Amino acid sequence: MAQSIVTSPENISRIKTYIKGFDENIQGGIPEGHITLIHGSAGTMKSSLCFSILYNEAILNKKTGLYISLEQSFHSIIKNMVNMGFDMNKINLVYIEDLANFSNNIQELKQGEGNLIVVDIGAIRKLVKDVKVSENRSWLNVVKNIVLKTKKACEFDLLTFDSLSALYTLSTFENPRMELFYLFEYLRDLEITSYLISEENSNSRESIYDSEAFLSDGIIVLRLTPFRRNIVREIKVDKMRATKCNNDVFSFEYRNGAFHAMYGGQNPLL
Repeated sequence: MAQSIVTSPENISRIKTYIKGFDENIQGGIPEGHITLIHGSAGTMKSSLCFSILYNEAILNKKTGLYISLEQSFHSIIKNMVNMGFDMNKINLVYIEDLANFSNNIQELKQGEGNLIVVDIGAIRKLVKDVKVSENRSWLNVVKNIVLKTKKACEFDLLTFDSLSALYTLSTFENPRMELFYLFEYLRDLEITSYLISEENSNSRESIYDSEAFLSDGIIVLRLTPFRRNIVREIKVDKMRATKCNNDVFSFEYRNGAFHAMYGGQNPLL
């Protein structure tokens, strides 16, 4: 499908992050169709932030989001979000744990309402009997097929992929730069706004993260920073194409039912 040419900044459609004090500093949100890395170490709330975006878009804009989790189980994700105060009764939540039931599960989607599809790859892995897949050689193709089948079935708008690091463990990447390029272009061709969770966990990931960073349209970094006798969460934009950004570091927290970014470029007030 040929895309129309953007003639002014106002023509760029954007998806909010639903972080108060942050969207205002990235021209209202992330451009539609962007592939954005949500990068950070464990405990920085990467998964919670991505789930929040899909959840709010389902409620406020009646969009359908696809959340693919390679390691954390569906029940663990939902338990965490409910504990944070998210009301799952406000969206149509579809759970896929067996690809054999994919068509039946997709029929649970409701047209004209906000849907959130969660695919539990961990549960699917327990059921798969395919030798090639069980030998960790084909999971990239499995994921791409899930995305394509979902797109054909319901024209979903938003994708969260949790996480790239898990994908590298489950699949054989002989040439990461090239294979990531084809994966990213695959998502762009489907015109999906994608949030790819990128783990910061070891020096061995530095070279592959360079490829992720180069190929992505945007990078939002979440980090934990020691401050006095506390550890504070922080957020910043390292990269966002087609966007005028404030690249300050903001403190990042979840309170009163919403994410907040505060005190750009300053130490958090504790």
